[in-house]
Amino acid sequence: MSGLSLAAHLAVADHRHPVVVVDDGSTPLETRTWASWSSRPGLLDAAASRWFDKIRVHVNGRTTVLRLGSYRYRVVRGEDLAAVVRRYTDPLRHFTCQDGHVDGIADGGVIVDGQFLRARWVFDSVIGADMQPPADAQLAFRGWRVSSERAVFDAEIPTLFDFRTPQRKGASFVYVLPEDAHHALVEHTSFVAPGTPQDEAAQREALAEYLTEVAGADDYEIEREEHAVLPLCAAPASRRHGHVLTIGALGGLLKASTGFAYQRVQRDSAAIAESLQRHGHPFDLPVAPARFRLFDGVLLDVVTREPAQLERAFGALFRYRTAEPALRFLDEATSVPQEWQLFAGMPAATYLAAARHRLVR
Repeated sequence: MSGLSLAAHLAVADHRHPVVVVDDGSTPLETRTWASWSSRPGLLDAAASRWFDKIRVHVNGRTTVLRLGSYRYRVVRGEDLAAVVRRYTDPLRHFTCQDGHVDGIADGGVIVDGQFLRARWVFDSVIGADMQPPADAQLAFRGWRVSSERAVFDAEIPTLFDFRTPQRKGASFVYVLPEDAHHALVEHTSFVAPGTPQDEAAQREALAEYLTEVAGADDYEIEREEHAVLPLCAAPASRRHGHVLTIGALGGLLKASTGFAYQRVQRDSAAIAESLQRHGHPFDLPVAPARFRLFDGVLLDVVTREPAQLERAFGALFRYRTAEPALRFLDEATSVPQEWQLFAGMPAATYLAAARHRLVR
């Protein structure tokens, strides 16, 4: 996703040097879907197959439907993303795709299937730096794409988080992304301490319990299962290594407190293309205020020790009449006074103690 997104932004920026996108096909795009929120138009908006202006949350024993204000929640499927990127790159002869596996990065280029490919700049989404900062937590998720005989899903409103799920194995919630009234992705998501093994049986049990007892899907079929464990790290990743810039999740674009990355990758791709156009190199990239990484790290420290705090934190962030204040904060676009207002519903002593510990460390 990060490589394709960058290729599209380079094409639109009138980047005249040859660009090669290398992919070994190990993760078929047909199996990938990304969701994100944004308050402004984007280059690849045509790739979105669904748009939502409301979300549902169930937190602190209450279900609420929240409008998104100036934001929209969108769903992008892998094949649609590739098709839109091709509209920008296919007419340009200096953009090519190469099937192959990146074996390593060499001085002045990369090694693809044992062959040296010379490159002025390398944008790496598969290897990463030799030294990565340690993970603060893990985001473990298991999702079922289900077909229900009964019409149990609200096709117009995704459920961003629903805490009506057992909390025995860490801070967890269920996410529901509907396709129509009978089909949806239902995903069990947990924030757990680094190194915690996945309890597959518990995840499947929680999903089955949610579908039958909460969603009311007595007769459903699991069409596909997907699962992953994502390392969440609040510390900045080391991105620049000579002529190499790490992009995507390995470049620290995964938001540590949410696990979302798609929209951050789009902004990063646009900034890389602009830096190349203005300066002839890709390294003049904006840096978010350090306090947002502190916020992410403190949240992860707290919820991995006290799982019940995740529901309290989400309840505080999404307590307004619209989801816009929370989404703006998660977009790292809020001011300090706005942040203090959002934090007002959280236990101050718990978070201040965690912040002091992290700053001292």
